[in-house]
Amino acid sequence: MQDGTASAFDTPQVRLLFRAPLPPSYTNFLGRKLLRFLLTVQGLGAFALITLGVLVSKFSVARQVVRPLMRREIGRAGVRLLPMFLYLSAALGLLVIGQTVSWLTRVGAINFLGTVMVVVVVRELGPLLTALVVLARIGTANVVELGTARAMGEVEALEALAIDPVHYLVVPRVVGMALGIFSLTVYLIVGALLSGYLWAFLQDVPLLPGEYFRQLASALGWMDFVLLGLKTVSFGFIIAIVTCYHGLAQPLRLEEVSGATVRAVAQALIACVLLDAVFIILYLVA
Repeated sequence: MQDGTASAFDTPQVRLLFRAPLPPSYTNFLGRKLLRFLLTVQGLGAFALITLGVLVSKFSVARQVVRPLMRREIGRAGVRLLPMFLYLSAALGLLVIGQTVSWLTRVGAINFLGTVMVVVVVRELGPLLTALVVLARIGTANVVELGTARAMGEVEALEALAIDPVHYLVVPRVVGMALGIFSLTVYLIVGALLSGYLWAFLQDVPLLPGEYFRQLASALGWMDFVLLGLKTVSFGFIIAIVTCYHGLAQPLRLEEVSGATVRAVAQALIACVLLDAVFIILYLVA
């Protein structure tokens, strides 16, 4: 982001549009909502393109400064959340197995236990649950940190020092969140699959470990691994872009930071759910 790029998404006309009172006409109300949606999509799209451009063109610039920031963001969005995800993996295995074992036993289809675990945990619940937890823990922190920095004039100070705020503030968060969500998803899936068999064993399910893992191996395909990597990295990229955009482009005063955080969480949640729907279609087509 060069000088003045951050304020390009926050002109007086746009602020007036966001703060204008509700019009009496329902048609005007829908039109204003549609216009706000289009402005938000335009701003997010432009910010995403700027971030990708900086990520590619300046990836090797100031490595002694940016690489430690990337490692810090990977630790914050990955390593620090690992104990929580170990607990979630055990709980997820319990919930899925607890509901499916009884039903599969009733219909005599216990041989499909591994397939159910792959479809429910690997393809859907694992990546989406990881993205939502990281959004709640780290995404909100991004908005608050960057919004406060913008309100206190720190972003303008970086631009005055000829330091690109996107390269210094956004790129490490994008890389860290993408890698963090990918790693945490792998931990969550592996933990859920292992704890799932443990809960099945405690329920005296007549399923040997070798048979269970054979079911998992037969249900998994190369497309599952490819789409899992793409989905998790995309979740991390979207969450980082949305939260950083609302932190840098919107709040100009400290009292606006809370509202920007609410908007960022809502928009990132909607974007992740829509992206998950796209990947469901890809699974069905493949």
